[in-house]
Amino acid sequence: MSTLELRSIQFGYVSEQPVLRNLDLSVTEGEMVALLGPNGSGKSTLLRLAAGLRAPQLGQARWAGLELSRWERRARARQIAFLPQSVQVLYRYRVRDVVMLGRHPHAAGPFSAPSAEDRDAVGRALEQCDVATLKSRPFDELSGGERQRVLLAAALAQGAALLLLDEPTSSLDIHHQIALLDLLRQLADLGRTVVWATHDLNLAAAYAQRLVLLDGGQIAADGPPAQVLTAERIARVYGPGIWVGPHPGGGDTVSVLPRTPRASAGGRP
Repeated sequence: MSTLELRSIQFGYVSEQPVLRNLDLSVTEGEMVALLGPNGSGKSTLLRLAAGLRAPQLGQARWAGLELSRWERRARARQIAFLPQSVQVLYRYRVRDVVMLGRHPHAAGPFSAPSAEDRDAVGRALEQCDVATLKSRPFDELSGGERQRVLLAAALAQGAALLLLDEPTSSLDIHHQIALLDLLRQLADLGRTVVWATHDLNLAAAYAQRLVLLDGGQIAADGPPAQVLTAERIARVYGPGIWVGPHPGGGDTVSVLPRTPRASAGGRP
C-alpha cells in the first residue's frame, strides 16, 4: 500500500522562523484529506514538501516507503501530481495542449508524439473537468474559473497515484466546486490518494474523510470533520465570531458560519 509519510518535519525559508515544526503526518492509499488552517499556517509549504519540491531541513518525507529526494524526477512525477495555487503558462497554448503537458512524465522522449494512451487520458480529463468544449480555445482567453478547471484536468491527466492540490476550488463557482469534489471523492474511492488545502471549512467537512488543521506550523487537530471542527478549537485557531453547529442536511458533518451580527438599537445591523 502506498503511503505519504512526513516524519518530524521542520522547514523554514531563509531568515524566517520555521514554517513547519516537528510535524508528523501519514496519509494512506485511498484517503481524501483536507488541509485547513489560517493564512501562513503552513498548508502550501506542507504540500510542496509532500510533492518533493522542497526538502525538509529536519525529518523525512517519503512516498511508498522511499524518501522523496531519492525518487528520479520523472518517476516521481508519474506517482505524484501537484497543483499549486497559481500557474503561469508562458506560451499561447490551446486548452488541449495545456492538459497534454500533464502527460510529459509518461513521454518516451522529449520530442515524441503523444501516444494513444496519452490522448485517451487527456480526453478523459477534459470531460471530467467539464472543459472538453473549450479544448481548442487559447488558454489565456479563458476566465479564471475555466483556467482552474483546465489546470485540474492537466493534473488528472498525469495519472498519478497521489494528488496534491492547493486551493483547487478557489476560483470555481458552486456548481463546479461540487462537481470537482465529487470527482475527487470518486477517485479516492478507486484508490487514488487526495490531499487538498482549502480555506472553505464547509466544503472540507462535507467531502473529506479526514481533516488536518494546522496552526502555527503544527497540527492542531487531525481526524473526522465533527471531531476537528469544534466551536472551542475554531475559536482558538481562527478567533471569535464563528458559529459551529450541525449541518442542516443531517449526517455526521458540521457547518461553520459567521455569527449573525447584532442589530443596533435602531433595528439596523
